[in-house]
Amino acid sequence: MSLAPLVLLGGVLSAAPAAPVAAAEPGPPAYDATVRITEHGIPHITAPDWGSLGYGSGWATAGEATCTLGDILLSARGERSRWLGADKTYDDGVSKPTTNLDSDVLVGDLHNRQVVEKLLDSPAGPSARAKEMVRGYAAGVNEWLRTHEVTDPVCAEAPYLKADVTEIDVWYGVYLANLIASAGQFVGEMNAASPPTLTDPGLPDLPGALGLPSLPTTAAEVPAAAAKMDKKAMRASLGHSLGHSLGHSLGRDPERAFGSNATAIGGEASSTGGGMLLGNPHFPWQGRYRFTQQHLTIPGEYDVAGASLIGSPAVNIGWNDDVAWSHTVSTAYRFTPYEYTTVGPGTRYLTPDGMKRAERRQVEVTVKTATGTRTVTEDLYRTPEGYVIDSPSQLMAWGPTSFWAIRDANAEHLRTIDTFLGMGAASSVGDLLERQDAGGGMPWVNTIAADRHGDALYADHSVVPHVTDELASRCMTVVGRLLNVVAGLPGLDGNRAGSSCAWGSDATAQRPGIFGDEHLPDVVRRDWVMNANDSHWLPNPDAPLEGYPAIIGCERCERTMRTQMVARYVTDQLAAHGVETPESLAGHEYDNRQRTAEVMMADGALDRVCRLTGEKEACAVLAGWDGRSDATSRGTAIFTEFVQRAPSGARLWRVPFDADDPLNTPRGLRTTPSTVKAMKDAIAAVESTGLPIDSPWGDYQVAADRGAPPLPLGGGEGDLAGNANALASRNPAQNLDHARPITYGSSHIQAVSFGPDGAEPRTILTYGQYEDPSSPWSSDQTRLFSEEKWVDFPWTDAQIDADLVETVHLP
Repeated sequence: MSLAPLVLLGGVLSAAPAAPVAAAEPGPPAYDATVRITEHGIPHITAPDWGSLGYGSGWATAGEATCTLGDILLSARGERSRWLGADKTYDDGVSKPTTNLDSDVLVGDLHNRQVVEKLLDSPAGPSARAKEMVRGYAAGVNEWLRTHEVTDPVCAEAPYLKADVTEIDVWYGVYLANLIASAGQFVGEMNAASPPTLTDPGLPDLPGALGLPSLPTTAAEVPAAAAKMDKKAMRASLGHSLGHSLGHSLGRDPERAFGSNATAIGGEASSTGGGMLLGNPHFPWQGRYRFTQQHLTIPGEYDVAGASLIGSPAVNIGWNDDVAWSHTVSTAYRFTPYEYTTVGPGTRYLTPDGMKRAERRQVEVTVKTATGTRTVTEDLYRTPEGYVIDSPSQLMAWGPTSFWAIRDANAEHLRTIDTFLGMGAASSVGDLLERQDAGGGMPWVNTIAADRHGDALYADHSVVPHVTDELASRCMTVVGRLLNVVAGLPGLDGNRAGSSCAWGSDATAQRPGIFGDEHLPDVVRRDWVMNANDSHWLPNPDAPLEGYPAIIGCERCERTMRTQMVARYVTDQLAAHGVETPESLAGHEYDNRQRTAEVMMADGALDRVCRLTGEKEACAVLAGWDGRSDATSRGTAIFTEFVQRAPSGARLWRVPFDADDPLNTPRGLRTTPSTVKAMKDAIAAVESTGLPIDSPWGDYQVAADRGAPPLPLGGGEGDLAGNANALASRNPAQNLDHARPITYGSSHIQAVSFGPDGAEPRTILTYGQYEDPSSPWSSDQTRLFSEEKWVDFPWTDAQIDADLVETVHLP
């Protein structure tokens, strides 16, 4: 017999009336997934439903990238300071580095406002199947953590690695990844924002630092101010956040350029008659933005493979039996800054609806101390458009007469997982683009795709604020116009942000505030298209895309030498052989041509510059150089150091860029004191390494992701050298006894063709599938990359069976 709970009625203890028997709460979903692991640790996950598919994906990812996944979850919970310390730098390799505290303050406020929770139940939120998949993903991570001992030394003792991951944790991780091209670039500036005071009136010495006597006060003064600006200082001050006219849309800092290249071949230029794709994203080799490979199958319903960023259950770059796609970082902006003219110093500003104030929000963060933890309280400020920033070096200071806030289009949705899931089921490039548009969540990349029918697609249908050129012209403030001139970013009138200067809408868009497909560039061709992070303008020299809003990117503007090289690979192959074959297209990845070198070597100009230095031994090496960046090439080191020091623009080239000849200009290396000095300094830099001046490039450039041996690598400097196989050294922690230890660049590379039976993929994951150095699958693919080899990705059941290492049935 059970007793009803006792309640106090009129001072007398008596039994409460028995409650009706309630239906039992449903238990956790039952998941059923099979994970077949093939050579190189590639998981092939088969499940009967979306939740189980996510379960298998989460389980596999937890084993492959335990420490990085744990770090992502710390960020998603706003707990970096609690476990790692408030003052430690958080650098994901893509966003602007910040402190753990600054990251936690922003994420803590997102949690306080329940941003993700509200989006989950909104029209801008995910579908039921995406929710099921993410719920399963979290459960799969927990299952792995519950049943396995963490052996990776980086996080083996981490107290935060527990089997308590929730779907909300995963969604916050996805949400934060969406922001890396927008709000994520201003995290420190958000936490630094505060109203002017008597001791800090908000009057930084910004103009002088940028070569200006003062900021312009009228629109008429803007052109002259822009002309006087120190562009080099501006580039440095704009850092990672601004300026598709100064660089690519994620990161103006040349030391941290973020990009990719991809080429799609159509049936008219293909030896197979079907489409072909070569995609190579240039991403960090360590940390938040590593890829892992996976193959996801719901029998009879869904079958897709490729690569996923850690924390994403969906394939982000990949293929099915009908279509293959890759991505490159787009030049379009995802945000606009709004300037609010204040009524006196402070937070008050006047709108057509009356006086308003920026909202002050307080965020409590638990931070680690030597003896335990303590609570720190920080302030953030918001307007209805977004968070207020204080960024004097980017022309957006909180001063005595105005302040700035960022409206972020990627902060207003949670549709990314749906977008990628939809693309994975596409039957053609046209269907792929329709599914992408219906998803409405392509965060910051172009799409390049090819299908088995022989069509090739370029599109920038990413999330872009609906800011037409007319709206920008009508709504830019004076300093906002200066931003637009130097960075292509219109700074709009915040006082009218809720009325006549609000973002527009298209009926074809997934939600208000962003452009629909009629305002976004795309082209389908039967020969070829490509992109290497320049704007949408020239996916094929015979198909310029013009007339689009300037916020998407520039038109009739200079292409990087890397863009020229990617296009040259195709045009040179077609000129010589008439078609691209699966072998020739894949071969471009390891050809390691350098467009800048080819242009500079014309007519012996590079050798003339070198001879004027008087460095005979080095110049003999350069004279015998093959112009490439193969690991065996001798002279690449001198050239790489030279292009890093050479002047730019008219000081470097005799023939300037010509929009009517965009893939052959600029050209004509100048022989001037500045180019000669750059060469002499380059030779000195190579000599300072202690290596013989004629050492092969692979003695300088080696793998340096965690646990990798110093394997010699081909490839190298991207935009400056015009190298499609772009590699870079950023914050390496090992193999430091080599001149160029690589931690960034070519990552998940895929070369996919279509035969009569479907996709025929070759891939290489340059840093390996597993990040734990003790795994045999940590650097096995790095060795293959060093040897310029490919993995024949097991795609069919027969291929999987032939490569099978282990089968795991979950749960």
